[in-house]
Amino acid sequence: MVRALPLARLAVGATALAAVVVAAPPSSAAPAAPRADTCWATHYGPIPPGSYTASGEIFDNNADTAATSLSRDPQLPFNTRVKVTNTANGASLVVRINDRGTFTQTPQEPKCLDLTDGAFQRLGGVIDPDQGHIEVTEEVLP
Repeated sequence: MVRALPLARLAVGATALAAVVVAAPPSSAAPAAPRADTCWATHYGPIPPGSYTASGEIFDNNADTAATSLSRDPQLPFNTRVKVTNTANGASLVVRINDRGTFTQTPQEPKCLDLTDGAFQRLGGVIDPDQGHIEVTEEVLP
């Protein structure tokens, strides 16, 4: 009888463990959905022809590319694709990171991307007269 008690406890424990494993939510195995953050997107402005980006590419102020802030932690690697959506009008496009900016992000000025002038305008930003920034959501794509 003394030996039967530990075996009974072991059986109850195994049954409880099996119930916990079966009851675990299926989402725990699924990858997390990409997170969209709201921030300000600015634009480069005039850049001399033939200038280079931090990635070594020749700068094209009409391309769907962007710079991320050097103060951003962690940095977005070059060639990261980011879906950018203007919160005011719903316009969106995918940009590729190919540059670094020196702009800083603060709670008062939550700057996240410096877009080419072309990308800024395609999202509905106005350059002349310059509105400075647009509020966007950014979603890093896999």
